[in-house]
Amino acid sequence: MRPLKLIVRRREAPVTRFQLTFLALVATQAAHSVEEYVGRLYEVFPPARVVSGLVSSDLERGFVIFNVALVTFGLWCFVGPVRGQWPSAIPLVWFWVVIELINGIGHPIWTVAESRYTPGVATAPFLLVLALYLARQLRAGRASSSAPPNNH
Repeated sequence: MRPLKLIVRRREAPVTRFQLTFLALVATQAAHSVEEYVGRLYEVFPPARVVSGLVSSDLERGFVIFNVALVTFGLWCFVGPVRGQWPSAIPLVWFWVVIELINGIGHPIWTVAESRYTPGVATAPFLLVLALYLARQLRAGRASSSAPPNNH
């Protein structure tokens, strides 16, 4: 006689507006990274050259590795801390807000200074709006829902 295996499935709490906003920010960052890659940001923007060069001597490869890692980190933040409402979610989301505020403000300033299109400027306003909205939700205490958090 075989032992009876009982499978217990944990019911996931509904995704909150805050969580959806964070996921939208990460997805928009992915699109932003693609725009920067297509525009060869790693060749035309000195800070991107430095960061890419720290990852690989091949700037294109370094840029791709860094941006894939960044978006993967964002997805991990969503699946783990943000979705699970871990205490670490709040500082992690603030970290993302700061990064995307810099992107959302910096790209248009760079474009105006150059008087031409610069890689990343088309998606930057979306990052800015999402980052501001997330900051507003964080400041209003809407990062958690009525569901009990998973303590991690």
